[in-house]
Amino acid sequence: MATLAAGCASQPGRHEQVDAIFKQWDGRTTPGCAVVIARNGTAEYARGYGMANLEHDVPITARTVFPAASLAKQFIAFSIALLAQDGKLSFDDDIRRYVPEMPDYGRTITIDHLIHHTSGLREQGQLLNLAGWRGADLYTEEDILRLLRRQRNLNFEPGSEIVYGNAAYTLLGIIVRRVSGRSLATFTRERIFEPLGMADTRFRDDPTAVVPRRAAAYSARDGGGWSTSVPPGTSIGLFTSAADLLRWEQNFVDVRVGGATPIRWMQSSGRLSDGTETGYGGGVFVGDYRGLRTVRHDGFDGGYRHEAVLFPEHGLTIIALCNAATVEPTERTRRLADLYLGDRMHVPALAPAIPASNAEQSAWAGVYWSPWTDEVVRIEWKEGALRQTGNPAPFVPIGAGVFRPGDLPHEWRFVAPGAGARPDAQPELHIRDAWPTRRVFRRVVEPLPDVSALSAYVGQYRSEETEMTYTVLVAHGLLRLTWPRQYDVALDAVGGDRFVGSRGTVTFIRDRAGEVSGLTISNRRLRRLGADRVRGAAAARE
Repeated sequence: MATLAAGCASQPGRHEQVDAIFKQWDGRTTPGCAVVIARNGTAEYARGYGMANLEHDVPITARTVFPAASLAKQFIAFSIALLAQDGKLSFDDDIRRYVPEMPDYGRTITIDHLIHHTSGLREQGQLLNLAGWRGADLYTEEDILRLLRRQRNLNFEPGSEIVYGNAAYTLLGIIVRRVSGRSLATFTRERIFEPLGMADTRFRDDPTAVVPRRAAAYSARDGGGWSTSVPPGTSIGLFTSAADLLRWEQNFVDVRVGGATPIRWMQSSGRLSDGTETGYGGGVFVGDYRGLRTVRHDGFDGGYRHEAVLFPEHGLTIIALCNAATVEPTERTRRLADLYLGDRMHVPALAPAIPASNAEQSAWAGVYWSPWTDEVVRIEWKEGALRQTGNPAPFVPIGAGVFRPGDLPHEWRFVAPGAGARPDAQPELHIRDAWPTRRVFRRVVEPLPDVSALSAYVGQYRSEETEMTYTVLVAHGLLRLTWPRQYDVALDAVGGDRFVGSRGTVTFIRDRAGEVSGLTISNRRLRRLGADRVRGAAAARE
């Protein structure tokens, strides 16, 4: 059984190194992190850095309670596994058996697709945003379901790709409730939290309920100081402490609750339809760090930033729950893993840099578009380095035309046209990030529209999928996309009828006569949401 009772005073030299990693967040004028480091279920070191509440001078401890954000996914997935073990559902069931309100896309979406992020569903956060909801608005399961059931298309064929998102887990929570006949809060309390002694952990199904020892969250203010950053978000969310999460992480090893089959299933990677492993199991990432197997998940919401990682074969658990938007808990937990297990790691954390001339690197600068996802990526040569526009991290060359963005273990590969290619062939950009699916982009060469051409796009566009009308206008020589509740997005031309803004790619559609008849909006988790141009009297009424 996991415990905080022993071991907290051992190896003071190592613990001084842990403190050094979190020194920036250790004080009474800054938010910070609750950190637990455990060996075989017993905390070797557990302490808080910084303040849980700056206004009331409350320090963080191992029992400070945080909204868990995406750490909640593993508990929802485990609930589904328990119901499958009870014989009440199957992972291969069509989700419309339990959520008949969902559209029939002509392709079956299964519970397994939801669990492993291979369903193709559009992301709920983007849909809410495009429907006029603000980030601080309280939304319910029913609000999400209303949006999802209006969607006419999927991002991709179920099972063909993996794109991480939250809509699938909202539906899984609904399925747990409908199949079990109990709320998610009640089901998880009775089947998971109470048996494991997780007294600090609960799904909140009442947004007005008091949560004892809850940490506030903060974002940095320009010029110094902090602003609160605690969005109300969903009416159903998980709250937990680092001390409680240790009990849960240890259950992956000693299997006190649920039995071997659900625990083994959670740690098994999902697969695409072609058999490719995705690296995502039952609500957890399953992979490795520097050659050592890991079971982990991160989470962020508002100013909350979290990471919990287990090295099962080595009995090491590292948990960092933080309440400052500028903390990078994954980077810090990896530094802790290096500290504790570095002598057993024989694989570098990142591909080593290689020499590359400025000319070799700057040649790849440009705008790239994916016909597959409709995303646009802009690459610039700035301050002596190649980098993604808007991202300060410079690209690090790791091969001929191959880069990693900063300290991320991702691969951005630029591919020049091969021998025999058409004279107008352009370079491609192949991005491989945390997922096995490779995204392919090609360099954009279409001319930019001049200011006089922008008037062709001006008008109103209606999307029945978000029940929203969008207005496109020209202001100060720039195209802008606006919609109710003060959304106003500047659109930068990237070539032809394609523009990019803070909400992704906006592509204007033309009819056979060459007139602009609609637009689509795309980003990483939402592809080609359509809006038709409103004409004549209908436009005037809008």
